[in-house]
Amino acid sequence: MPSKRPVTILMADDDPDDRKLTLDAFAEAKLNNDLRFVEDGVELLNYMHRRGKFSDPASSPRPGIILLDLNMPRKDGREALQELKSDPRFKSIRVIIMTTSKAEQDIIRSYNLSAASYITKPVTFEALVDVVKTLGKYWLEIVELADNGDNSNS
Repeated sequence: MPSKRPVTILMADDDPDDRKLTLDAFAEAKLNNDLRFVEDGVELLNYMHRRGKFSDPASSPRPGIILLDLNMPRKDGREALQELKSDPRFKSIRVIIMTTSKAEQDIIRSYNLSAASYITKPVTFEALVDVVKTLGKYWLEIVELADNGDNSNS
């Protein structure tokens, strides 16, 4: 069976502790994917459009999966998701909401904007590792993701 190509994962979260815990959880779960971080919706969109410090494709590869927090400064995850999913170039990228919000309207709106999954952030590190292992198993081993577009001729 051929090995799957590596998937870059981009996490948009303004909380440095959450970013560090997620990085540690990926290591604990033995997921060796390229995990990159942006701190808010503005940075996320700059990354995706390769603007400013994200202009070099070698240092800002297109992600196959985005982990998106909803509550961020400047441009929150709700606005960023809406902008991403309105751009045909980014429709095939799986966006997984990882947030503290359990609000029903956030869950409904996220799915209406084509989020692939909605996960409430676990409270403990052990629970986060379990979530990351499950995400890895499902999104990186079971599911077939669309080509990330970096190597396309379009």
